[in-house]
Amino acid sequence: MTAKALVLAVTILSAALAIGLGTIGPGLGQGMAISRAVEGIARQPEAADNIRMTMLIGIAIIESLTIYAFVIALVLIFANPLVARL
Repeated sequence: MTAKALVLAVTILSAALAIGLGTIGPGLGQGMAISRAVEGIARQPEAADNIRMTMLIGIAIIESLTIYAFVIALVLIFANPLVARL
């Protein structure tokens, strides 16, 4: 096994881990946010619009973490600086 093949194999594994682990946390966070928002709307239906807007803003911020993990995975796969050194 050459050094380049080893670097490529580790790069693919790292990209897979970045996507896999980078989506677990935001997925759990979004689920918790939605469940709490539904509970809040059920308790105070008159505040549904405010709760919904706040939930959507929070979910957008949480989703940005997944997008960052995706960008890191793409950089590892397509713009890996270690491959150019070999």
